[in-house]
Amino acid sequence: MIQISLCMIVKNEEKILARCLDSIADLMEEIIIVDTGSTDHTKEIAAKYTDKIYDFTWVDDFSAARNFAFSKATKEYIYSADADEVLDEENRKKFRDLKEVLLPEIEIVQMKYGNQLSHGTAYNFDEEYRPKLFKRLREFVWIEPVHETVRLDPVVYDSEIVIMHCPETTHSKRDFMTFQKYIRKGERLSKRLHHMYAMELYISGEDEDFLEAEEFFAGTAVEESRGLDEVKEAACIVAHAARLRDDSSVILKMCLKDLLSEGSSEMCFELGEYFFAHGDYSEAAMWYYNALHETQSILNIHASSDWPEERLNECSQILQGEA
Repeated sequence: MIQISLCMIVKNEEKILARCLDSIADLMEEIIIVDTGSTDHTKEIAAKYTDKIYDFTWVDDFSAARNFAFSKATKEYIYSADADEVLDEENRKKFRDLKEVLLPEIEIVQMKYGNQLSHGTAYNFDEEYRPKLFKRLREFVWIEPVHETVRLDPVVYDSEIVIMHCPETTHSKRDFMTFQKYIRKGERLSKRLHHMYAMELYISGEDEDFLEAEEFFAGTAVEESRGLDEVKEAACIVAHAARLRDDSSVILKMCLKDLLSEGSSEMCFELGEYFFAHGDYSEAAMWYYNALHETQSILNIHASSDWPEERLNECSQILQGEA
C-alpha cells in the first residue's frame, strides 16, 4: 500500500479547514500545512491534525507556496488539497482502494473535481479531471528498443474519485488582483494563464474587473506573438468592456478580430447585448440566435446556452407586443 503526504497551503480558513481535514486526514500518513499569513484560528485548527505546520511569506505566487509545501513531504506520494474540498464516504472508500492497488509506475493520479458550477468558479464544467496525487520522486527510464530515449511524459491514471468543491466564497477578486500585480511587474501571461484570466472574468467578473482588464487584453489582441485563440479571447473581453463604455467603434474592431475564424458565442452575445441596450430588438435577436445556435462558447458555456436563450425570449415578447 502506498503512503501519502497531504500538502495544503491555507490562509484564513477557520470556517472550512476542519471539514476538509475530517474527510481526508485518516487517509494520509503525513499532513503538511503551509500557512501564508492567517489572522484567524486556522493554525490552531490545523494543529489538531498535525504538528507539521509551516509559515510561508506570501509573494503573490501560488506555485511558490505549493513548491514549498511539497518540499516538506517525505512519503512516496503527495496529495495536494485545498481547504474547500470534501471527500464523501463513497469517495473515501475509492481512495482507500486506490491506495491498495496503485501500480508503482503511475506518477500522477487525476481525480474528478465536482460541484463547480454552483459556486461561480472559473470552470465551465460541473465535473472535470484535475491532477491531485503525485509521485514525490520521479524515476527516469529508457524506452524504445532502438533509438532509445528517456520517457519524458508522466504516467497518468484517471481515477473515478470525485472531490466535492465546496467554497464558502469565490476567489475571483483575489485572482484578479494577482493577475494585475503580475501584469504590472511586466510579466507575460502564458497562453494558459491568458485563457484562465479571460475565462474567470467572463464567468465571475464584475463591471469594474472588465474595465481594469481592458488595457491588458487590448494589448494582447494586437500582440503578434499571440495565437488566434488568445486574440479571440482578448477580443471578447475588450468588447465587453467597450460595451460597458458604450464604445461602438471598439466593439466593431473586436468583432472583426473574432471573425478572423468562426465567430464565438461570447462575441455574438456581446453584440446582442449592445443592440438590446439600444432598443434594436430585431438586430439583438439575430445575434442572440447566433450565440445560441450557430456558434460555440470559448470562455463561458452560458454564452451559448441560457443567457442568449433568455434574451431571445425577451426580444420575442417585446417584438410581439409592438406588432
